[in-house]
Amino acid sequence: MSYEFILTETRGRVGLVTLNRPQAMNALNNKLILELMDALETFDNDNGIGAMVVTGNEKAFAAGADIKEMADKSVTEMMDRDHVAAFGRILKIQKPVIAAVSGYALGGGCEIAMSCDMIVASESAKFGQPEITIGVIPGAGGTQRLTRAVGKAIAMEMILNNRTLSAQEALQFGLVNRVVPNERYLDEALKLADEIASRPPVAVRVAKKMINQAYERTLTDALHVERQEFYNLFATEDQKEGMKAFVEKRKPEWKGK
Repeated sequence: MSYEFILTETRGRVGLVTLNRPQAMNALNNKLILELMDALETFDNDNGIGAMVVTGNEKAFAAGADIKEMADKSVTEMMDRDHVAAFGRILKIQKPVIAAVSGYALGGGCEIAMSCDMIVASESAKFGQPEITIGVIPGAGGTQRLTRAVGKAIAMEMILNNRTLSAQEALQFGLVNRVVPNERYLDEALKLADEIASRPPVAVRVAKKMINQAYERTLTDALHVERQEFYNLFATEDQKEGMKAFVEKRKPEWKGK
């Protein structure tokens, strides 16, 4: 499929989506968000893909929402269009999604990165939620995901007072998985995605679901569901193959079933 504001390609079993509005620092207009979600859903439904990477360019992952698109909107217009709802579609993606971030990841850009399952950052990456400077607050998960990732104190400072985190600060506070030189950040994210894509597909999807549910369920309930999901995997061909290969001291051949 041809898109206007993103580029897509496959690298083996990895689907790569590149935000492509360089003249606007990859500002997130409504069409770009819809195209991004469509591409991720397409990869998610492709049995040949095991993981995905979302990236921008070296200067900007995404420098925020397209303010020109929403500046004159009323409450009713914003609610009727529900621009933010499109962000929520990423939560339904079953396969792992890795954000490869360089340069600015601000506002909606930071929210997209945090909606992914992991973040690989370049040394020049900068994370922030500057919505307070234009009279609003983050509306696509920023107040919630950021607080869960970095803790209340840092989230308060970032959201209330426009503090921006450097890549090393983001690593220190647990927002990103790793920081690598600018020239390697995309390769590192693709490598990580490729490694995950080589794992048993059904178990990977179940593991992702259960980790995300750790934020939604009580511990007692989550432990019960985790145990049942563990037992359920014994009905898969991959479980039989994985354990047989372990006993036979060979590399498993996953079927995704």
